[in-house]
Amino acid sequence: MPTMKEISVIRELAKQYMEIAMSDRHVRMRARFRDTNDLKLVRPPVLIDEIPWHEMNFEGALDCVCEDAGLRGMEYGLRVALYREKYFRCDNLIEPCWVVHKSYSNTGIGFDIKEDRIAIDKNNHIVSHRYYDVFEDEAVLEQYHDPIITPHPETDARNMAYIQEIVGDTIPVVLRGHGIYYPPWDRIAMLRGVEPILMDMYDNPEYLHKIMALFTRGMQSEMDQMEAYNLYDPRLMSLHCTPGQVTLPDGSEPIGDVFGCRHIWFRTMAQMFSSVSPAMHDEFDVQYSLPLAARCAYTYYGCCEPLHDRIDVLKQYKNLRKVGVSPWADVWKSAEVLGGNYVLSRKPNPANVASVTDPEVIRREITETVEAAQKFGCPVDFTLKDISTVGYRPQNLMVWAKTVSEVLDRYYGKDW
Repeated sequence: MPTMKEISVIRELAKQYMEIAMSDRHVRMRARFRDTNDLKLVRPPVLIDEIPWHEMNFEGALDCVCEDAGLRGMEYGLRVALYREKYFRCDNLIEPCWVVHKSYSNTGIGFDIKEDRIAIDKNNHIVSHRYYDVFEDEAVLEQYHDPIITPHPETDARNMAYIQEIVGDTIPVVLRGHGIYYPPWDRIAMLRGVEPILMDMYDNPEYLHKIMALFTRGMQSEMDQMEAYNLYDPRLMSLHCTPGQVTLPDGSEPIGDVFGCRHIWFRTMAQMFSSVSPAMHDEFDVQYSLPLAARCAYTYYGCCEPLHDRIDVLKQYKNLRKVGVSPWADVWKSAEVLGGNYVLSRKPNPANVASVTDPEVIRREITETVEAAQKFGCPVDFTLKDISTVGYRPQNLMVWAKTVSEVLDRYYGKDW
């Protein structure tokens, strides 16, 4: 059981969190998040995510005192949010409530990853992987089974009651569902390996199509069940590290708290397809996910793969709304093709904060994106992500955030 001292710590942190969330600045910020995804030309949101927090304990700001397992996670989450607000001069996904996510289990579709790992830093979850080819023998496909989703409402009730008892009069506690994050080729690459897949595209395309057909069938079944159990939710702040707030299409507003696929984003990508042609990208990925995406309100495509030469392929998604523009993409070509019809979701290069941080390099990268977006009328957001290390220099991210904000101040006006 938590002690009174631990409860007092949590309540004080929750109070500080709530004051930030209710501030005028954060009200305006959340409006800009929605405006950007609604294709309005406003000051771009700037976020930092996928941070190596084990390297970030600046001035003891992340030191936790709670010993109670149930409270320690909440304490850390609150301290992380307050840390962002104190040290990063950019936008933060903070809303005036504490979210408890619905609990469920998923059996998967029958294929398990086999791998070896090598870690340089035992505190870092980013490690090297050597994957074994699970799909070397085609007979393994017979192991496929449709996924079984099992909701756990009893767990939800316990979690809600526990948090509400601790902070319910300090911050609203809400129960919410989940979004869709569907990266099939990330998973298939871990089951077969990148090189065999690239060879299959030329030597054995029928086999890849069999694999992808099974993954598509599995995702279709998962979406059916998640929808039936009311486990999806359009109110989530984060859409894979970017703002998720958006106005739903006409006639799609949910009634009450019952949500379906048509109320949420479809989030997908094919990162390992960086080195294949647009035609192969279309054949082996896009054509399979088009029917899945069509069930949803909007589609957000892309992550680390450069897509500037195949955005026209992505426009086959009739509900395409946001496209990832990675550090390896041509931002000028991307902006020209996207125009004002889609959000250009820019991913700046995390290498610029890995060791030595040069504000001038950061300034040039952000300025180029801003000028391309303004020339072609693109709504844009920025997310620095995939940050495997900052060399135990938390100041690197502080410099990055300050430099980016200064660039946006010049082009869009200040918001601080």
